[in-house]
Amino acid sequence: MIKIKKGLDLPLTGAAGCRVSDARSIVSYAVKPTDYVGLVPRLMVVEGDEVSAGDVLFCDKNDERIRFVSPVGGVVKAVVRGEKRKLLAVVVKRQTGNGMSSPLSFDNVDDLKQKMLHSGLWTLLRQRPFGIVANPDTTPKAIVVSGFDSAPLGCDYDFALQGREDDLCRGLETLSMLTEGTTYICFRPGQRLAQSVLSHCGKVNVQYVEGPHPAGNVGTQIAQLCPINKGESVWTMNIQDVTVLGHWVATGQYCPERVIAVAGPLAKNPHYYQIIAGACVEEIVRAQVLNVDYPALECSKESMQSIRVISGNVLSGTRIAQDGFVGAYDSLVSMIPEGDYYDFMGWLMPGLKKHSFSRTFASGFIPNCMSGLFKVLPEELQPRFDTNTHGGVRPLVFTGDFEKVFPFDIYPLQLLKACIVGDLELMEKLGIYEVEPEDFALCEYIDPSKTDIQPIIREALEKLRKEGM
Repeated sequence: MIKIKKGLDLPLTGAAGCRVSDARSIVSYAVKPTDYVGLVPRLMVVEGDEVSAGDVLFCDKNDERIRFVSPVGGVVKAVVRGEKRKLLAVVVKRQTGNGMSSPLSFDNVDDLKQKMLHSGLWTLLRQRPFGIVANPDTTPKAIVVSGFDSAPLGCDYDFALQGREDDLCRGLETLSMLTEGTTYICFRPGQRLAQSVLSHCGKVNVQYVEGPHPAGNVGTQIAQLCPINKGESVWTMNIQDVTVLGHWVATGQYCPERVIAVAGPLAKNPHYYQIIAGACVEEIVRAQVLNVDYPALECSKESMQSIRVISGNVLSGTRIAQDGFVGAYDSLVSMIPEGDYYDFMGWLMPGLKKHSFSRTFASGFIPNCMSGLFKVLPEELQPRFDTNTHGGVRPLVFTGDFEKVFPFDIYPLQLLKACIVGDLELMEKLGIYEVEPEDFALCEYIDPSKTDIQPIIREALEKLRKEGM
């Protein structure tokens, strides 16, 4: 049992209910190079090309064995580019289904790697440090899979993976072939999936983790199980992608289906959707913001503009358009209000409906406020969450708050300052190899200086990676 004491659970309303809608009929899908850290894509298709599920759309210029494939069969609808012709997305319009297939077998680890690279499944493996697609020429010291999501409104994997326990166990057994070290999977105490893994996966080490967010972050679990030193690497995979891997081993079919939670204060009917990876969220978002007085009537343009759609959680997710696409590694779509307004008198007001970690507002003194048990409070005292930062950027100061929500054996503020000044040696000494931007999401949330911490950490990691340190 691993107990995480430092952290914070945000009491967002609008958690997904235990009901699944089938959204596999969505027509548009996209594979986005921007979802993959450090990727320099080489485009392999043009608009109008016909592709099948598993056909390559683009590859990595630095290693053309790493292929990014179409999740569905159809026609390449658009190749989206940004500034300086940077490739942002390849959009596929679905027209055909998956073909016939048969179970796979592997002669050895190299054979498994080659088949995973060819199928496009290799891109589901991520490597720490740096959060990049795993290097197939190396062997990790361990593989870690997080079996629960502690982020605000996170996906309940016990519910999302009902009926897919065999694929999960098969995928974990396959992952264990890729390392000479230990393959870990972490669950909360009492999770149903843990019993299935314990019963059928003898090669996998099951760990129990309890505590507030970020207990479910794989970085927190790696720091407790197998800390990363310079020159070492640990591989990770999303638990839903592990089931995709297990299904591929059993059938030989590339079928990247997943169940995502659609939740948040602005979701009228938050629940789960079964989709194919990279699905367009336009139909889902519109279904969630229909006028409740007359379900056939859509919201006005003004009300639609006041909604922010996030692929991922509200702390570390990526903002997408209302007709955007689900991120490659995300199992949650969050819908929260835009904070495009000014507070009258700012922090001088009591702020009874504002979540306050440092007790700047009166809500910080309400009983059960910081324990996350807001559900016992009357509705008029429930905190309201939106994207407003309630102030501008200020000097970075020592408050001691970061250490209260950062469960690593690392000095977070000192590491952040080393990243800002670009001192590579000091970053190494302070433990930069153990962290990813998402590990600093809570620090960014409670930061009174309003500093964008996650981009700073990502820039520092990219600088280290390019320097080859």
